[in-house]
Amino acid sequence: MPENIRTTRRRTTLWRRALATTAVLAATGSILAAAPQPAQAAIPAQSIADPVHYWNDVLQGVFRRAGGGPVPMARAAAMMNAAIYDAESSYQLKWKGRVTSEAYIHAEAYAGWVEGPDEEERVIGRTAYNILLNLYGVNRPDKNSPDFTAYLDQRFRDRFGSEPTGGDLLDITIVSGMVNQMMNARAGDGSDSKQLYVGDNKPGSWRPTSYPDMVDPKCQSDADAVNPFWGQVKPFSLSSGSQFRPTTLAQFGTYENLVASPEYKAQVEAVRTAGADKPTAATPVINRTPDQLNAAWFWANDNDGTYKPPGQMLQATREVAKARGLGVYANARLFALVSIAMADTGIAVRDAKFATPIDLWRPVSAIREGGLDPQWKPLLKSPTGVNVSPCFPAYVSGHASFGGAWAGVMKRYFGSDNLSFDLTTDDPQAPVKTRHFTSFSAAGKEDADSRIWLGVHYPWDATDGLAMGDKIANQVFTTKLRTL
Repeated sequence: MPENIRTTRRRTTLWRRALATTAVLAATGSILAAAPQPAQAAIPAQSIADPVHYWNDVLQGVFRRAGGGPVPMARAAAMMNAAIYDAESSYQLKWKGRVTSEAYIHAEAYAGWVEGPDEEERVIGRTAYNILLNLYGVNRPDKNSPDFTAYLDQRFRDRFGSEPTGGDLLDITIVSGMVNQMMNARAGDGSDSKQLYVGDNKPGSWRPTSYPDMVDPKCQSDADAVNPFWGQVKPFSLSSGSQFRPTTLAQFGTYENLVASPEYKAQVEAVRTAGADKPTAATPVINRTPDQLNAAWFWANDNDGTYKPPGQMLQATREVAKARGLGVYANARLFALVSIAMADTGIAVRDAKFATPIDLWRPVSAIREGGLDPQWKPLLKSPTGVNVSPCFPAYVSGHASFGGAWAGVMKRYFGSDNLSFDLTTDDPQAPVKTRHFTSFSAAGKEDADSRIWLGVHYPWDATDGLAMGDKIANQVFTTKLRTL
């Protein structure tokens, strides 16, 4: 028998003996059965080879099914990818002898005699699966939310060819520790707040954007505002959600000063002419090019059924990483950095939108209720063709901030901003599904500007969001997962 086959069979036998004598630790919050399974054979052939990419694809599938606001999605991505990174770092410590960057929480060279079959894949996959089970599956904190256990189980089976309820020695030696430390770190972080928003009810202040000719059933009252108190959630790297709070609106002090200012009037006029759905009697000309229209829908991903902005940033990360040929450990670090930056950006955006003196109304409210054009509608539409605006204040733009954070991490990670790459979208209303970019900053800026072309943001929402996202990216990159 050839030596390599003999060695592989010996390792598999040792792992099966170990599994046969070990009870599964159920303290991870998983639904692992009491009897361990044998170590799995080779992973079935997959179109997504890298396990980090695979489980982020699973997460994007959850986003499409779950819907809702992008900020909780960004938190989930940070929890899963930071846990994957610490689990992968533990694998590297155990079987490769070293790591090249710091752990997010903790990594360890766990107990073991010989490396088991597909061990790296199993460490990552079982950690990711159990984190998602705690966030979206049977162990989800909000039992009134949909249960995606069946979807997660099927994606596990697709990957491993076995049941997720079967045990694995790795659950005891490393996976439970990685899952528990992340869940404990985020327990009581403020993400479960049930407080309802009450608007300021003044000209310039945000109010629901449902009108008789553009009825949005999800935005009928102040209480419908999405995730209004997430600015108070404990960040992953920032000292608080207000650490990099932008100050453009603060200079006006009050709504009265704001709406009377020439700066505000210029902002309204800019989005009025660039973001209208169709010409009206009061707004006869739309200053938006065909390419800007394509870009507006390319970056949209506002409607439920899409992977929302966090999912698009994860997809963009995957596309660049695949084109650059990154390995599993490098991917784990990159996805963790991007996800942590997005999570903290989402928290900071909610702070700027809801925790400052001015909760800025959307352009449709400014244009209609400000008496400029009672027929004006934004380009953004629901899947049924109804013109809509996101159900929360305008300043600052979440898309712009996510785009700035993503571009900021990517250019620091790769050591250059000027790399060429193609990105895709899954927004069903996008006329163009792939766009080419020559720098990360260019992609981030187009993401920011797209919100003006969709008619749901003012230019300063985009500019200040983009800058804030880059500051957060720098904070994350210089303080977390640092190169050793």
